[in-house]
Amino acid sequence: MRITGTGHASMRIDTAAGSILCDPWVNPAYFASWFPFPDNSLLDWETLGDVDYLYVSHLHRDHFDAEHLKRFISKKATVLLPEYPTSQLEDELRELGFKSFLKTKSDEVHELDGGLKVMIQALISPTDGPIGDSSLWVEHDGVRVLNQNDARPTDLTRFNELGHVHAHMLQFSGAIWYPMVYELPEAAKTAFGKQKRDRQFDRTWRYIDDLKADHVFPIAGPPCFLDDTLWQFNDIFGDEGNIFPDQSVFMAEYAKVGGTNGIVLLPGSVTTLSDKSAETTHPVPVDEFFANKQQHLEEMRERKAPVIAAEKASWRHPEIDVLGAMKKRIEPLLEESLYMAQGVGGPVRFDLTDSFGPDGEIVESIVVDFPGKQVRPYADEKVRYRFKTGRALIEHLIHIDEGDWVNSLFLSCRFSAARIGQYNEYVYAFFKCLSEERLQYAEGWYDEHEKAVEAEDTVLGDWTVQRRCPHLKADLSRFGIVDGNVLTCQLHGWKFDLPSGRCLTSVGHKIRAEKTAE
Repeated sequence: MRITGTGHASMRIDTAAGSILCDPWVNPAYFASWFPFPDNSLLDWETLGDVDYLYVSHLHRDHFDAEHLKRFISKKATVLLPEYPTSQLEDELRELGFKSFLKTKSDEVHELDGGLKVMIQALISPTDGPIGDSSLWVEHDGVRVLNQNDARPTDLTRFNELGHVHAHMLQFSGAIWYPMVYELPEAAKTAFGKQKRDRQFDRTWRYIDDLKADHVFPIAGPPCFLDDTLWQFNDIFGDEGNIFPDQSVFMAEYAKVGGTNGIVLLPGSVTTLSDKSAETTHPVPVDEFFANKQQHLEEMRERKAPVIAAEKASWRHPEIDVLGAMKKRIEPLLEESLYMAQGVGGPVRFDLTDSFGPDGEIVESIVVDFPGKQVRPYADEKVRYRFKTGRALIEHLIHIDEGDWVNSLFLSCRFSAARIGQYNEYVYAFFKCLSEERLQYAEGWYDEHEKAVEAEDTVLGDWTVQRRCPHLKADLSRFGIVDGNVLTCQLHGWKFDLPSGRCLTSVGHKIRAEKTAE
């Protein structure tokens, strides 16, 4: 088996039975804030993209690069599709021209042509990626690889059951906005950042110890930040609270806990893997490359400056009524939200500035009032959660009809935040669910898994049925229509025979229903 590093979480896996390209990311992500480091834009992507299989782990834009997928990746490739509760990943790949899909079952091994075996474990809670994250296991001719990328399963038991793993690829660095964007004293930011950095490494060590693979490959981070306003986030200033340590730091920290089997993949590095050994060649010496990291970053900053400038030129849409557009988009979702609205429990304030980030004069303040189920102008009330960002960024999100503000605005780090009290996952879960399908799924997931309240029934005609559709947990009090003895969920068109509870659309998914007593 041959593994070629192609940058960040991306790699190409070649076997005698076929090739798999994973998570190719080249273009800047999240409002041009994240770039792959080391730079992978000069690789021979025409050749690298000519593969038999494509695996995109999830929809985060440092894994799903639509522009690159459309331009360089062969549309003859079969997509290895994780079993996600919504169809968005498949839909977006089809829009890019991909036609062949292997719809995998989570935790099930699928044997492909030539004896190539794959298994994808899908994680599907509202907090996993943009509603979904996954890991890819590959086996050919007795050699096994786990590409965990930045998925965070509760354990790796399922992969261990399939046999000893020879190569384990996993995330070790930060991929979040905390604590850098919070309006805190610098000493507090450093302290919180150091805690997070330590937890990141501790989690990585636990995964490594769980799997006990022959070789460990640190991947999926960190990005680099080339815009002048974000430059300080690069780990080049000796800041112990920086959450973006690079691969060379990983190797040093891994050695401290006894790790001797780490392998770094630069873009263009090639590892030839067998069940006995791993031989790696690099385009440049690894230690020398990271010793000159700041110089490489400064060269990238100069090369990519026109790219950032062009992106910024596309963001402003002053013709958009931000308040009106937010009301139109968000208020219907607030009306439907039970668990997330209760979880947020108060208003969330957005201060919008005249710049491309939190620096600048505030020109408009808007409140998303979760208890009041409305979006309105800020009225000088006390709020527990506040975000400050450029009005142009919100204009652009509205202009492109973006339904996931986490996988765009928040990951960009082009904002500041303040809160009273602890981190609230419901705030961020809601803002990644600004579409009917996502909101219904997340609400149903919390209903089923979090047990915020007892699962409810609803009455539809002459029937009392479970309130949540067994398919994707849509609210049947809103989307359920009964015609005779058949219930149709209008959100996705699934049908159920009420006397038996049998799903008429697919195998399984039985519904609980009783005829209402006369």
